[in-house]
Amino acid sequence: MSGLAVAAFSLTTYAQTAKDGGISESMLRDIRKAQVQTTADKALFNAIAANSIDNLAQNHANAVELDTYFSNETKTQSITDQKQSGRCWMFSGMNVLRADFAKKTDSLTVDFSQDYLFFYDQLEKANLFLQGVIDCAKKPMDDERVRFFFQHPLNDGGTFCGVADLTEKYGLVPKSVMPETFSSDNTNRMSGLIKSKLREFGLQLRDMVNAGKKPAAIETEKTKMLATVYRILSLTLGEPPTEFTYAFKDNKGRPVGEPKKYTPKTFFEEVTGKKTLNGSFIMVMNDPRREYYKTYEVDFDRHTYDGHNWKYLNLPMEEIEKLAIASIKDGRKLYSSYDVGKFLDRKRGYCDTENFDYGSLFGTTFGMNKAQRIMTYDSGSTHAMTLTAVDLDAQGNPKKWKVENSWGAAWGQKGCLIMSNRWFGEFMFRLVVDKKYVPENLLKLNEQKPVMVMPEDPLFLPDE
Repeated sequence: MSGLAVAAFSLTTYAQTAKDGGISESMLRDIRKAQVQTTADKALFNAIAANSIDNLAQNHANAVELDTYFSNETKTQSITDQKQSGRCWMFSGMNVLRADFAKKTDSLTVDFSQDYLFFYDQLEKANLFLQGVIDCAKKPMDDERVRFFFQHPLNDGGTFCGVADLTEKYGLVPKSVMPETFSSDNTNRMSGLIKSKLREFGLQLRDMVNAGKKPAAIETEKTKMLATVYRILSLTLGEPPTEFTYAFKDNKGRPVGEPKKYTPKTFFEEVTGKKTLNGSFIMVMNDPRREYYKTYEVDFDRHTYDGHNWKYLNLPMEEIEKLAIASIKDGRKLYSSYDVGKFLDRKRGYCDTENFDYGSLFGTTFGMNKAQRIMTYDSGSTHAMTLTAVDLDAQGNPKKWKVENSWGAAWGQKGCLIMSNRWFGEFMFRLVVDKKYVPENLLKLNEQKPVMVMPEDPLFLPDE
């Protein structure tokens, strides 16, 4: 093809792609004309090309010495590390449970095995997928719900619902009884293999349903499939114990009393004083897109097929803050979740909306409010942490908050993270609070028939 022909072909192709909302030549000229090139722009490019955007956008006026004093703080405990896994929801939930145990006993400590509960979490989620595929088998593959299952057959993220439902069903064991493995710390490869196998199994189950196989035969086949998943989990995470012997230790690491034989469920009852967590707490959220003082339930946002969806009471931030303050003042930590990556100063372990000035760096503004960020998928609940402290002013209003994170003790403020109250209002989403700290009017509202919402909603991603 000659050079002239190539040029003509390129212009024709360019014109075609510019149709119906494409970038035309005239539009591109206008875009280029809008670029005012100054010596400052050249300097900006040179700086940004060679440096981190966050380093350049850091607001020096806000980088003062961090105030680490808190007027109300729960007792400190050892910091955990979820490593390369999405199990923040489990670490945060277990942080609350072990803190409650230490407060109740005043001297005893315990570290729970995340590996143990994660084993059953993955097995239960595999069953949730397989049974969901069976339930929707007569729908076409491009049906919204069928797509949802095959797109998300398994994950290692979750919510406090998983802690409540899984511990009720399977109990807990100490970390020393079932320690972490490489695959529990690094879940990606194991999870990817199980996802592929589940999708294969899902197609087989759809074929069985549509071929008219009896429910009993389908159930038998599903059980065989779950046995395969169980074997993969056993080889990567270890075989969960059914009984063990354990002696509690005091806060100096010394055994207290004689070792005692437990099952996972009797151990759970011993450390919590309950047969189940369900019924002892409420879950609240701040979602400014939806009506406040109403309850909502997220379909399929659960860990077990026979368990509880995430059901929450939607509240203004001022109400959520009151609940958190009441719990912290009584020495009780709380499960909470955030969009932790927004305006996070990793070096200082500090979250504040004034940490970075991206607008000045790029000569624009970032003006969406919380509701707009949620509805456009720009923000949502992504990471669970354990709320431990609040600093109140003379009028009892919160100035800043503190959480225990699960990224190791070397990170941030000795494994913790401090959040200004203005950041807390913009990027905090979920809170789980014991009913004893909830006013009667909110407890009644929590019993309303919930409005069902879909799991594809941008806010309801699993905490990781």
